[in-house]
Amino acid sequence: MDSGTQDIGLNTVLGGAFFVTSVVVATISTVVHRKRVQVSKPAFVRDVCYFLLVLASLILILIHGEMTLWGAMALSSMYIVYVILVYTIDVFWNSGGMDNMDLDSSYNSGLIIPILNGTEKVEIACLEEGNMEAEKGVEFRKCCCCLRTSAPCSMLLWVLEMPLYFPRRLTIPIVCQERWSKPVAVVSVALAPMLLSVLWDLQDGNLTFKTGLVVYGIGFLFGTIFAVLAYLTTENSSPPKKCLFPWLAGGFLMSVVWSYIIAQELVGLLISLGYILGISHSVLGLTVLAWGNSLGDLIANLTMTLNGGQEGAQMAISGCYAGPIFNTLFGLGLSFIGSAWYGYPSPVQIPQDPYLLETLGFLVAGLLWALLVLPMRDMRLDGFLGGGLFLIYLTSMSLRLIQVV
Repeated sequence: MDSGTQDIGLNTVLGGAFFVTSVVVATISTVVHRKRVQVSKPAFVRDVCYFLLVLASLILILIHGEMTLWGAMALSSMYIVYVILVYTIDVFWNSGGMDNMDLDSSYNSGLIIPILNGTEKVEIACLEEGNMEAEKGVEFRKCCCCLRTSAPCSMLLWVLEMPLYFPRRLTIPIVCQERWSKPVAVVSVALAPMLLSVLWDLQDGNLTFKTGLVVYGIGFLFGTIFAVLAYLTTENSSPPKKCLFPWLAGGFLMSVVWSYIIAQELVGLLISLGYILGISHSVLGLTVLAWGNSLGDLIANLTMTLNGGQEGAQMAISGCYAGPIFNTLFGLGLSFIGSAWYGYPSPVQIPQDPYLLETLGFLVAGLLWALLVLPMRDMRLDGFLGGGLFLIYLTSMSLRLIQVV
């Protein structure tokens, strides 16, 4: 991982955390300010304080400028500590009992009502109106034929999609009934280890010819073994019903690998675009990638808040802090572990970017603002909290644009 990739990666993770903890929390607070939604104080204080501890550790790492393999493993292990802390506090809090307000709000929010009841009603309504909807669907298709994709366009889209879809299909094991194919499954488990060998060879530029042959030989050996086992233990008609864990674990691992490949290409394109347009890598990571990664959190948490009542707002606010903690500890931690592993025993050199410390400062300011304002306002989400978070984020973005221009 070169300095440009490290720079844009660090700014993407911190920019996404800043966006979620500021803009997303501010949007949720502003939207529900009239409902006087109240969130749990212990959970909120726990998440914000632990995130501040994580950011303090990251500041020390950036100031030090180096990351060893053991330091990267310690950074990632902080997420395990966080999970244990959340579980312990949750068990302790529930053992003491919840107050009537929490029970009433949970019941009224509808989150503890069985989903199947609503599902049955929806199914009955759909059955009763099935003929009507079918007729409307036919009329809609007749009236909107012009909007349908023509055959040449469909063929063109299919051709453009194949170079990316075909390799993924042949390297990611799939065991669902609808997409099961024994030949494809056997080929996928055979080619998956080979793809990992290719990635290992491409990532490590110091591999000698003999070492490269060993890496490819190991990949070919494991691929052959997996292919033989898959051929002997599966059927043509249906996917395997037993010993599904290896299939699911392999599918998950290869999906992560392909996500990594696509992310690497995307980062490479952004770095090239930055060189062409003269835009700083840190600005691209802090804006384009950070906003793109955080839009899903904005939509999901806002929908949960609007439709889930007080319990939905609690889950959304908790997600606004737990998600960045995961991305910072697990995302950056695994990246540092991979980089330190390839360069072991030499530590990973972290680029000295003063804008990173500036982003961290504004991020800490937003967390402290929320930590001070919410308890003072009886843990109710309102426009005062949201306005302050919006102001902090806009100030940070304006200052960054002024520095770049």
